[in-house]
Amino acid sequence: MPHTHAPCAAALAALWLAAPAFADPLPSWNDTGAKSAIIEFVEAVTDPASDDYVTPEDRIAAFDNDGTLWTEQPVYFQALYALDVLQEKAKADPDILTTDALKAGAQGDVGGVLATGMDGLLEVINVSHSGLTVDEFQADARDWLMNYTHPTTEKPYIEMVYQPMLELLSYLRDEGFTTYIVSGGGIDFIRAFSEETYGIPPWQVVGTEGNTSFEVVDGLPMLTKNGGVTFIDDKEGKPVGIIRHIGRKPIFAAGNSDGDFAMLQYTTSGEGPSFGLLVHHTDAAREFAYDRDGHIGTLNRGLDEGPGFGWTIVDMAQDWAKVFPTD
Repeated sequence: MPHTHAPCAAALAALWLAAPAFADPLPSWNDTGAKSAIIEFVEAVTDPASDDYVTPEDRIAAFDNDGTLWTEQPVYFQALYALDVLQEKAKADPDILTTDALKAGAQGDVGGVLATGMDGLLEVINVSHSGLTVDEFQADARDWLMNYTHPTTEKPYIEMVYQPMLELLSYLRDEGFTTYIVSGGGIDFIRAFSEETYGIPPWQVVGTEGNTSFEVVDGLPMLTKNGGVTFIDDKEGKPVGIIRHIGRKPIFAAGNSDGDFAMLQYTTSGEGPSFGLLVHHTDAAREFAYDRDGHIGTLNRGLDEGPGFGWTIVDMAQDWAKVFPTD
């Protein structure tokens, strides 16, 4: 990308004067109740004169990743990456295919892997992710996200992020929030792209953790991924991951499935202002429509109980004017 010179002070002043006095912080959101609720909450907790004022150090916002910040259909992107890696490994060593899930994965049979349940999916991820240093793994994952394309949209996976949520992340940070990802996805996988894609640095990513070891090879210290899972940051694990990595309860939490229920419940419990948000996938034309019976991203409790907790349920078809940045 070519370098550009920073604009001079006079040019910046001209741009400022030409800009609207009150620019819309969420331009890809339609003017519906969801947008109004978000802005009203942010204004309340950032106004020192408000009874709901929250100091900047306590303005913690936690976001799920899959299905909340980017697409999770037809299956989690990390699983699709794992399948591609597994197929390459199986060509070199077919003896690694010791289970039904691994055999299905080597054939590219996503349905066959999903039929074996979460245990089968973890088997595929364990085998495909092991034997690399953390640096090698993250470089390979980043390359895959940028160069492989989604089977339905044919967009690079890295472009399957939600423009309205990018705006929300930016808006919150502009208002003194610290934004975190709290995901069931692998922590090393998300850290490979989170800063460039979401503006969230690696140390603000909470995710599922695997076995990692330190060793010195030919005089070079390195961290190697060994397969296996040591902590699953999903469902009731999300509040645990928050307290382990963040050490402070969020006042804003966003998710899209019942895997995020405990995180939103934890965030909105107790005294003080808080905000819970669920992205409801209702837009089959621009993205996908699914909720209660989905093979992933199942949303039952959130739809049934969320309104009673005062959570805002975002209807993607109605509340978002735009879905992807490249639309």
